[in-house]
Order: sequence, then structure tokens, then C-alpha cells
Amino acid sequence: MTITDNGPASTDSLGDLRAKFRDFLADAPKPAGLRNYGPTPTADDIEPGRAWHKYLADHGYVCLHWPREYGGADAPVAFQAAFAEECARAGVPRQLAITAIDLVGPVLIKFGTDEQKARYLEPIRLGDHVWTQLFSEPGAGSDLAGVRTRAEKTDTGWRINGQKVWSSAANSADYGLLLARTGPDSHRGLSMFIVPMDADGVSVRPLKQMDGESKFNEVFLDNVELPDDAIIGEPGQGWTIAIMTLGRERLTLGSQAVAMFKLHEKLVAAARDRGALDPVLARSMTRLWARMWLLRYTWQRAIDEGDTTSAAFSVLKLMTSETDRDLADMATEVLGTDVCVDPTAGTDDADLVRAMLVGRAQTILGGTSEIQRNILGERVLGLPKEPR
Repeated sequence: MTITDNGPASTDSLGDLRAKFRDFLADAPKPAGLRNYGPTPTADDIEPGRAWHKYLADHGYVCLHWPREYGGADAPVAFQAAFAEECARAGVPRQLAITAIDLVGPVLIKFGTDEQKARYLEPIRLGDHVWTQLFSEPGAGSDLAGVRTRAEKTDTGWRINGQKVWSSAANSADYGLLLARTGPDSHRGLSMFIVPMDADGVSVRPLKQMDGESKFNEVFLDNVELPDDAIIGEPGQGWTIAIMTLGRERLTLGSQAVAMFKLHEKLVAAARDRGALDPVLARSMTRLWARMWLLRYTWQRAIDEGDTTSAAFSVLKLMTSETDRDLADMATEVLGTDVCVDPTAGTDDADLVRAMLVGRAQTILGGTSEIQRNILGERVLGLPKEPR
């Protein structure tokens, strides 16, 4: 039996799988303009990213976690994680974007109607449709229970009014996964919807980042009319669905350790080139290197459990964010005045500058470090809840 018709055999050991993944990725033709843009493509990344995605799909290397009946591989979490890590090592994205396949697909498979599955899953699998996640708002980021965007029932469906922010790839998206308020209760008053991003009343404004990219966007929803069948699951089920998507989002956090190791190597080389690798800096770099290995092994323990709702993923989110931040701070220390290099220049120094510019953001996006500490304290250690 195989993972997919064209992919590696499910009876292979993890080591054998890694070797096959590496050989496949090394031999695969790379579209012009393809780069390792991470989980979210910019508008310029869509064309090469989609071509790369289709090549992966043709060879059975996308939707590894989806059930076979929907074109997936039904692969164990460890296999999924190994492929993500090998893609990071090869310097290529593992799919067009994270939202459609990793977040929306599993949601539709579990909560969607048969019509929704038939309409949306195959274009997602093939990379034909880009999706964006419409969760965070100006006043509700880490605390999604504070969402204010409203969905009011109408005779023909639903009317949406509100604003979202930090929506990845919204300026390139065909559809949005929208969390909106349908009732007064903080959790049970939330519902999940599918929003065509070209619908009347939807406007998108890209946000320019410090590193020169525009991966995030503001999205305004003004009297957007949706049909009855735009809702996913039942009214009031939005919180349950949102929590599921966040668990999937954090599954591949540990694969970022590979990129961190590559960045660390560039830091060491930059310090040597500048004659700055004294015992004090070397000791700091060694501590950071050890933390990266701890992150890598914590991730391995989490995926071995196979439970994406495990509290270990909150630990991973915290560890990944703060290690990214500290790598960025060290890049600042090593480069000194060379931080003025253009972050889009394509050099090793430019890579370090980009890491410096986005490092602090890692402790905010996807759930702040403060929120992660609250989750660990309250849900894992059983400490009293923070006064609110």
C-alpha cells in the first residue's frame, strides 16, 4: 500500500521516507521565481507557488493529512512533519499556502456539507484556489472570543458587517474562512462562514511590512450578502471550528527549526567575517543553538503523540516565537551598522536583516507570547485564572 498513488510506501521507515523526500525534492524542477516564502505567499509568489504546488500534487505530495476519499494520503502526523521539515531543508514551500490545505480543508471535511466538500476540496487540493483566514480584528487578535464582526440572518441568507486585520494572502485570495458573531454569548455566539473575496462589499487593503513584503491585509466587510449555505456547520459552532484550525496551524511549527539552523549558520559566518566571534558572542550563539535543538525535540515529542490539541503545541508556539525573536536580536548585534542592507537584496546579510525586522512580530502573530503563557498556566499547570 502507498501513501498516495505516486508517493512513498506507508510501510517505509521514517528514515527511508526522509531519504525519498530528499531525493524527490532535489530532483524536482523548480519553477522560475520559486523561493521558500514560508506558509504565506506574496502576490508575486502565487504564480510560481501554484506551479510548484501542482507538481507536488501530481506526484502525491500534497494533502498528506487528508483522508484518501478526498484525494489525500491519510498519512500519520510524523510523516507529514518529516515532509514539512525536508521541504524547509530543501528551501522550498511544501504547498501553495497554509490556509487552504491545512486549515480550511480539514474544517470542511469534518463540518462541511456534501455540497461544500464537492465544490471546494478538489480546487484546494490542486492549488486552484487561494484562501485567507478572516479571524483577527483590531480589537480581537489573541482573544478571538472578542470578535465583533456580525453576521445577521436575512430572508436569503446572512449579511456580514465588520473588519478583519492581519489576514494572510487576502489580496490574492479567492475565498475567506470567516469567524463572525451570530449571537451574544462570547463563545457560543460565534459561527463560521465561507466568503467569496470578490463579493460586493468586500474590500482588501495590503499592509506594508518592515521587510518590504505585504503578506498581511486589512479586510473590510460592508453589508456583504451571503447565501444560507455559506455557513460551515451549525450556527454557534464557530468557536469549536476556530480552535481546530489553530491546532492544525501549529502542527508544523517545529519544521521552522530547520530554517533557524540555516539562519544560525549565516550568523556564525557573518560574525567570523567581521572578526566579532569572541568568547562572549560564541557562548550566546551556543546557547541559542541548544535552544533550537530543544525546540526540534519538543516538536518531535508533540507529533509523536499525534494530538494536535495537545498543550505541547502552546509550548511550541511560545518556544518558536521567542527563539525567532532572539535570533533576530543576535542578527542585530552581529551586523551592527550593516543592518542598513536592503532586506530584499538576496544576500546572506539581507536574510539576516529580514530576520531582524520580522523577529519581534513572531511573539505577536498567531497568539501572543503572553496569551500562550496564560494558556499554559491555566490549562496545563492548573494555576488560578488571570483576573479579567
